[in-house]
Amino acid sequence: MKSRWIGMVVILLSFFLGWLWISFQTLIDSPLSKSLKEPILFEVASGETLPLVIASLQKSNLLDHPDWFYLLARLEGKATKLKAGEYLLTPEMTPRMLLNLFVSGKSHQRSLTLVEGWNFKQLIEAVNSSKLLEHSLNGLTKASIMERLGLKDIEPEGRFLSDTYHFPKGMDDLSFLKRAWTSMEKVLNDEWKNREPNLPFQSPYEALILASIVEKETGRADERPIIAGVFVRRLKKGMRLQTDPTVIYGMGENYKGNIRKRDLLKDTPYNTYTRSGLPPTPIAMPGKAAINAVMHPAKGKSLYFVAKGDDSGSHIFSATLKEHNRAVDYYQKKKGRK
Repeated sequence: MKSRWIGMVVILLSFFLGWLWISFQTLIDSPLSKSLKEPILFEVASGETLPLVIASLQKSNLLDHPDWFYLLARLEGKATKLKAGEYLLTPEMTPRMLLNLFVSGKSHQRSLTLVEGWNFKQLIEAVNSSKLLEHSLNGLTKASIMERLGLKDIEPEGRFLSDTYHFPKGMDDLSFLKRAWTSMEKVLNDEWKNREPNLPFQSPYEALILASIVEKETGRADERPIIAGVFVRRLKKGMRLQTDPTVIYGMGENYKGNIRKRDLLKDTPYNTYTRSGLPPTPIAMPGKAAINAVMHPAKGKSLYFVAKGDDSGSHIFSATLKEHNRAVDYYQKKKGRK
């Protein structure tokens, strides 16, 4: 009789353990919480233990079965391997997926875009106003910012790469700018090493200056190498660049949206109508495409171009001044239109 009861207990215990195991396997591969209806960010603080993380998940109603999660972490030997970071939790995520995410350390990446054609003032305004970065540079002059970057007495204009940067929570503005600076240095030096021969540049910095002008002249990818070709040929011939964006940059705060004839005649270090060669610094942040365009300008004979004034922002290119004047007369003065 006793052995029969023992046998029944063993059978019942086996069924119970089997049921527990099936329930465990089911729950660890089911959604984390019925309360999680949309993606949410969750932070694992540095040095935080598994019980503290579970308690925080429970408090936020992000984990329906904390005991199973704890058991899973123990069984898989991952209870002490959680990495600090900010993680994105989604409604379809399971406890198993969450544990693997915490162990992987692949924290949620924030992003900030530096737009092609921005000047340094616009760049700093974007960095200072970003709620995604920790701030330490607010109120500093550009000279002070560059000194903080370890780049004392270096002109900052155009020296940071236009791109979308991804970074984890906690990145500070200084580290962000260092990354954008380093990215520009790499792109510029790589492009310089692979540049076309016989370009009219003595250094990568001179190429960067022209790239900033190309960036401001057109937003069309197909036209960047063509416009770069025009400017390269003008430089080789000793012709002035005569490009409006440099005049506008030289006008600074005096620019109110229009360039008048007297603005074109007023000499500044950036007025390429009154001065030959390149301006002293870039006038904006060029993107990778503009840098590539000046290192690989399109072949051709055109020395002039004028905007068509259409929605696409395209230009007409001319090889002679006579052709150019005719294009200007047609497209800008609107003569000859039906």
